[in-house]
Amino acid sequence: MPAAPQLFGGGRFTGAPPRPPFFATPAVLDQPLSSLPGVGPTMARRLEHLGLIRIGDLIEHYPRRYEDFTQRKRIADLLLGEEATVRGTLAHVRVERTARRGVRLTKALVADDSGMMEAVWFNQPYLADVFREGMTVSLRGVFKPGRRGPTFVVKAHEILAESGETVHTEGIVPVYPASEEVSARFLRTLLRLLRPLMRGTPDPLPAAVRVAARLPTRGDALLALHVPRSLAQAAQARERLALEELLLMQLGLLLHKRRTEAQVRAVALPPPGDLVRRFLGRLPFRLTPYQEQALADIEGDLRSARPMRRLLQGDVGSGKTVVALYALLRAVEAGAQGAFMAPTETLAEQHMETIDGLVSGLAQAELLSSRLTAAQRRDALARVASGETTLVVGTHALIQGDVQFARLAVAVVDEQHRFGVAQRDELATRTASVLGQETTPHMLYMTATPIPRTLALTIYGDLDVTVIEGSPAGRTPVATRLVGEEKRAQGYEFVRRQLAKGRQAYVVCPIIDESETLSASAATEEAARLQAGEFRDYVVGVLHGQMRPAERAHVMSEFKAGRIDVLVATSVIEVGIDVPNATVMMIESAERFGLAQLHQLRGRVGRGTAKSYCLLFAETTTRKADARLKAMLTTTNGFELADRDLEIRGEGQLLGARQSGLPDLKIARLTQDRALIERARRLAQRILTDDPDLSQPKNAPLSDALQAAFGGELAWLLKA
Repeated sequence: MPAAPQLFGGGRFTGAPPRPPFFATPAVLDQPLSSLPGVGPTMARRLEHLGLIRIGDLIEHYPRRYEDFTQRKRIADLLLGEEATVRGTLAHVRVERTARRGVRLTKALVADDSGMMEAVWFNQPYLADVFREGMTVSLRGVFKPGRRGPTFVVKAHEILAESGETVHTEGIVPVYPASEEVSARFLRTLLRLLRPLMRGTPDPLPAAVRVAARLPTRGDALLALHVPRSLAQAAQARERLALEELLLMQLGLLLHKRRTEAQVRAVALPPPGDLVRRFLGRLPFRLTPYQEQALADIEGDLRSARPMRRLLQGDVGSGKTVVALYALLRAVEAGAQGAFMAPTETLAEQHMETIDGLVSGLAQAELLSSRLTAAQRRDALARVASGETTLVVGTHALIQGDVQFARLAVAVVDEQHRFGVAQRDELATRTASVLGQETTPHMLYMTATPIPRTLALTIYGDLDVTVIEGSPAGRTPVATRLVGEEKRAQGYEFVRRQLAKGRQAYVVCPIIDESETLSASAATEEAARLQAGEFRDYVVGVLHGQMRPAERAHVMSEFKAGRIDVLVATSVIEVGIDVPNATVMMIESAERFGLAQLHQLRGRVGRGTAKSYCLLFAETTTRKADARLKAMLTTTNGFELADRDLEIRGEGQLLGARQSGLPDLKIARLTQDRALIERARRLAQRILTDDPDLSQPKNAPLSDALQAAFGGELAWLLKA
């Protein structure tokens, strides 16, 4: 492989570093870091471990915080125990070894116009060969008392050139994400070298947008972020760059939404008629205002030839399924078909049971399950292909090649995040291709895992969002208690009192090493232990993901019928289980579950009118685990918990769950930039209203930046 061009001179840092090119062209930004002085092959590999390969990567390696070293002190004004920065001249540099531990100390006298002090460096004997008497240095350290008088213990130092400029010890000092092999000090040194390049970085924001929003240029923001004159300037620079990052994300999502809508058409359904009115009239409860608003949102989508792409959010038990059934029956009433897709067989079976109870006589519903024999499946597929079956329920198998719909108009995807966000469009596209027709179905994506609005605008920014808040009438909040190991016996006694009243209980075992087999084994063993021990007077059943579908269905049937008192299960019961008589959820090792999962499990109880309880058996082992458990105790509101989850985990992990699709956020933070996300969304909408395809010359840099941000990860964005 040919050696990289040495645009910056290469080699060690000796004397004044060479000046880099003024303009940060793509060719310059793509240069490897080995073209910088001080970056040899070994250091280049170490930088690569931090994700830093190109010069552009380094410029976008942003500080995580700043040290405020703006107040420099005179030696005579130092106070014992104080951390401070001083400037002075070196004299009498020497190396000593301590008598007790043999630690090597580098010592020097340092003087300024107010006095003299002794400075000490621990375990850095090489400095004796670097320092020369008469050198001017800037030192950051702590003035400490000693047996022979106070000494200044140095934490960081710089040898000052004629310019007197400092990088590490004075002013506002950026602290970068670093590693054991690559120090923040080394990164600061490299980035200072690139200052002229930062100033010449092209700005993707159109001048009119920048001026109207009173934003600095990108070059000025980069310079202020890496070399700020004040903390306020650094904060302003961070906000400018975060807004740009979020704007690009919002533009990408909105462009994807618009291009998807322009490329495919759906069946515009006629107004609702008698069948839908009969469905609503037979419901055993009144719809909440939020459910009625959701129906209105969906109704507006279904009457348009623009394909519905809507995310329906609702807390556990908020009544999303009824809203979904309305959408499906609208398709059936129009002479078409509806499909209801769930992530697991258990959930699909649960939905089929609900559908049988609510739409019997209104639609010909069918469950495509793995429990069907080959002959049964063949007959079921024939009914779907002919259109005899108008409402189909199943897992992702619904989009496999042997499933042919006669005329699919509406598809509902429940707990859609379990399929992977990247598959959302694939599902719609594959369904359309299976049909062999030009229309695509209206898609309704549902989730019972509440998503903070800021996250919804990023992960699901290409979807319309409807939120069902609150719960149906009659639901009572679930009382949640944290049970330490010392109170385990009391916890079991409480459960027994509930069982004595004729109630039922769940006991959830944790995932073990991400192994379904080990988790299933643990649940089976726990069920046997409880049957022989604490719950010997009651019937204990077990449910886990390793059981055959028929076995799982039988166990759930027995539990729902009340013939099983205590159901020991893995997290397979997290969604889709509805047993109103179950009033206790007991979660073992609750600290090992995520906050959203704990909330989902808690939602399996409290589905009747009786008071229900969630007992968290846990040992708080980490700060984050402790925060999750405390959040569960303070609120039962899923949206409040979602915000807390975002704060506790950070967006890195939450965005990582999307599997693929969106570029990583380098500087924006969903936990602190909520207003900025809304602002970016509005700005993106205004830009696209003026220039729908970003084809105007003024938006050429913005279009280039968009392709650079999304091009490698979102091929669907660039198809148009």
